[in-house]
Amino acid sequence: MLTLFDASDRRSRRGFLRLGGSMALGAAGICMADLSALQLRAQSTPSLLTGKSVIFLFLHGGPSQFETFDPKMDRPEGIRSATGEVATAIPGITFGSSFPQLAARANRLSIVRSFVPGDADHNIKPLVGRDTFGANPGAILARVAGTNHPVTGIPTHLLLQPRAVDASTQAGTTAFGRFSATGPLPSACAPFEPTMGSLGELQAGIPRTQLDDRRLLLRTIETQIRSLEQHGNLDSTDPLREQAFRLLTGPLAESFDLTREDPRLVERYDTAPLVRPDAIDRKWKNYDNYVDNAKSLGKLLLLARRLCERGAGFVTVTTNFVWDMHADVNNATMTEGMRYMGPPLDHALAAFLDDLHARGLNDRILLVACGEMGRTPRINGAGGRDHWGNLGPLLLAGGGLPMGQVIGRSGRDGGEAQSEPITPKHLMATLLHTLFDVAQLRLAPNLPREYSQIMAAWEPIPGLIA
Repeated sequence: MLTLFDASDRRSRRGFLRLGGSMALGAAGICMADLSALQLRAQSTPSLLTGKSVIFLFLHGGPSQFETFDPKMDRPEGIRSATGEVATAIPGITFGSSFPQLAARANRLSIVRSFVPGDADHNIKPLVGRDTFGANPGAILARVAGTNHPVTGIPTHLLLQPRAVDASTQAGTTAFGRFSATGPLPSACAPFEPTMGSLGELQAGIPRTQLDDRRLLLRTIETQIRSLEQHGNLDSTDPLREQAFRLLTGPLAESFDLTREDPRLVERYDTAPLVRPDAIDRKWKNYDNYVDNAKSLGKLLLLARRLCERGAGFVTVTTNFVWDMHADVNNATMTEGMRYMGPPLDHALAAFLDDLHARGLNDRILLVACGEMGRTPRINGAGGRDHWGNLGPLLLAGGGLPMGQVIGRSGRDGGEAQSEPITPKHLMATLLHTLFDVAQLRLAPNLPREYSQIMAAWEPIPGLIA
């Protein structure tokens, strides 16, 4: 089931489904002509695109570099990983002990140990910040490629939070940054954010009763289009009507339906059984977020893979605020927190890597996983680690890039980069080189000056893209 307008959230742009780039309502502040222009641009500039997709898994709250991929077990207690280490498939390289499945698949990963997020603030800067000019990188793709895939109609740019797969989870948080920000780009480039209703239907908000007859819905869409046409906002509507109906009856609805997958694969991705709610200490204010992360993380990655396989270009995946392990009133200690967070991440990413390999998608989909910062080299007196912007974990997999390597080195105590710092600018350039033929993109008309600057001056992560 699809819904188009959420009457309870009239101000939210995410409450509208852009049917093949064909429809937008003025109340959302989205110009239909802008959407059509973006689609036409995509059809006229296919040589700019590589055909690859990016899934950006944002680990909200700031995961520790020590307890993830740089354990420093030769350092004293209080510095080294509080959870120990595990040997990986790369000789001489260890991960934190919470990640045995990823360790066994390390030859499919590139781990960056010299990633410098830049500050210790709760924000989403590696994804949306100063170095992305205030825009989610998916907005750049939508600006160039169009808002929807020209064949399947799948949205180019999506944001998946827990409610995309489980209606019982908490609403996503924007307290520390807007995942849907577009910076200097048109609002039409913002991501489509699906949510699941209480009956399991895909929502973007028209009452259920109005969707029982899809032809009636199509006539409603046609009325909107004719109105816009009369005001000179559309030159031709026939392709748009056709695309809208095709989406309602075909690939869009099917793409969001995880029941179309083999139940054994859904079970393989499922992270809910790994962390039982009754095993989480309820004294932490982040209790609900820990539960939601475990319930949804695996299925979010499965949904992201389904969407990319069908034509999505950039999918941001994030769960609610969970990686901030200060051991204070809100957050668990490092050892307890990693019991809640490590197994779901390890399990979900391992399932994703195996799934990509089985489907022959290793070269087509790039996965990026990081947070907004790392954690302090010393464990605090309560057993947690505090904010640290000078180093943080960064993982990449797939995209046809060289895997099975560790890039960069951290200092002796894991608090600074010992080799060349890798910054969000390097990461941004890597994403753009993955999505675009950058040499051609530099010549693209009407691209904002900020992004032309990136093409000319910013270098990708060394060792990943020549």
